[in-house]
Amino acid sequence: MSMFLNTLTPKFYVALTGTSSLISGLILIFEWWYFRKYGTSFIEQVSVSHLRPLLGGVDNNSSNNSNSSNGDSDSNRQSVSECKVWRNPLNLFRGAEYNRYTWVTGREPLTYYDMNLSAQDHQTFFTCDSDHLRPADAIMQKAWRERNPQARISAAHEALEINEIRSRVEVPLIASSTIWEIKLLPKCATAYILLAEEEATTIAEAEKLFKQALKAGDGCYRRSQQLQHHGSQYEAQHRRDTNVLVYIKRRLAMCARRLGRTREAVKMMRDLMKEFPLLSMFNIHENLLEALLELQAYADVQAVLAKYDDISLPKSATICYTAALLKARAVSDKFSPEAASRRGLSTAEMNAVEAIHRAVEFNPHVPKYLLEMKSLILPPEHILKRGDSEAIAYAFFHLAHWKRVEGALNLLHCTWEGTFRMIPYPLEKGHLFYPYPICTETADRELLPSFHEVSVYPKKELPFFILFTAGLCSFTAMLALLTHQFPELMGVFAKAMIDIFCSAEFRDWNCKSIFMRVEDELEIPPAPQSQHFQN
Repeated sequence: MSMFLNTLTPKFYVALTGTSSLISGLILIFEWWYFRKYGTSFIEQVSVSHLRPLLGGVDNNSSNNSNSSNGDSDSNRQSVSECKVWRNPLNLFRGAEYNRYTWVTGREPLTYYDMNLSAQDHQTFFTCDSDHLRPADAIMQKAWRERNPQARISAAHEALEINEIRSRVEVPLIASSTIWEIKLLPKCATAYILLAEEEATTIAEAEKLFKQALKAGDGCYRRSQQLQHHGSQYEAQHRRDTNVLVYIKRRLAMCARRLGRTREAVKMMRDLMKEFPLLSMFNIHENLLEALLELQAYADVQAVLAKYDDISLPKSATICYTAALLKARAVSDKFSPEAASRRGLSTAEMNAVEAIHRAVEFNPHVPKYLLEMKSLILPPEHILKRGDSEAIAYAFFHLAHWKRVEGALNLLHCTWEGTFRMIPYPLEKGHLFYPYPICTETADRELLPSFHEVSVYPKKELPFFILFTAGLCSFTAMLALLTHQFPELMGVFAKAMIDIFCSAEFRDWNCKSIFMRVEDELEIPPAPQSQHFQN
């Protein structure tokens, strides 16, 4: 060993430490990238999933722990229900808004997972089992499953062309002759919906197509309404026609809101909610709240909140933060942190702060977007409640309303971080809501585009292996630098360390023999081997 060490030159140690620093640096870069993308350490994940079973980390007595496994399955089922993905009630138009963003920036604002969920929604809302009886609906049933946008648009045009064909119905008006009556087939409303959503490049074009869809959809709805009690097939068809009509009217109201006709949009939404009060799956009240805030009709906003901000109804960021905005509006113009610290908070200020804390507990990602601490992107077509996707969808439309209320953002800036002192362990126990779900980060990474940095709550600490590889990379880089600058000194130091390591076993044996001699001379009773070094 000594002969081999004597033949090594300082260049060997420089190459050794430099190579070690390079390899550990590459591992560090990969670990950091994997942690930013997936929120976990790659080495830790591989160790837990592959090495732990090989090393005997799996409990062999799992059959005796059936009760605990049932409890785990119940908690997993609860986490899945908490991470249910919802349709964004304020989603944009693909052709007029999302595609224009792609044309300008070259980036895709929608993920494949998000668009696949939209395709499933379209098949659920706009199709039924009797579509094969009508050629146009059969074509549209296939069009909703198409992945290629151009193929979907072509199928919609084909469905409309089929409806242009006139059918002849034989009517025996006179016994001696036959008269042919010309009758037009009903237009295909879902074809107009698809063209308005994906082919129209402006909101005005989309509105024209939705008006044609409304004319066709209203006729289909009235016909199926008369036949809905004739059997399950007619009932399913009526349910489909109802979904189509509600969707068209809601999108027409959104077109009016985009084009500046806000009062008209509010009237259309109110009429739609009165006509179909049971269809809460579209969350039309959130569209209505946003339009009323644009009109600064705060009394009407409070009336809508009184109906939907109920303990028995599901909450959303729109409900919680709109309630906080209304309470902040009453005190924000005169609020001062210095004055509040001297005299304390008044009753109205305390109510506003509690409303902000309630909203932040429900969705802690929203304040960073409202305070412009993070940049906004186009909202996705689906959101995860209490997640980053919902925060983006809310702030995208409601940031202007917060700016319009004087001092509201200042009050939010001074108070929102105080929420986290009330919930030190948000994943285990909440204050006003259930504990924060742990699956939001994974679902948001699927819903949001890759160029967006997903907001994570609670903030995760850096994994051990990232810190370890960072320390290893720094240490080996320092050794490489010192070896390059002081080759003789570092060579002597390396040889001394190797000699010390190789002779450690001999010294341990020598110490034990010395202790045994001392025991024999002093007639000390023999102690257990583990206490030799203590004696």
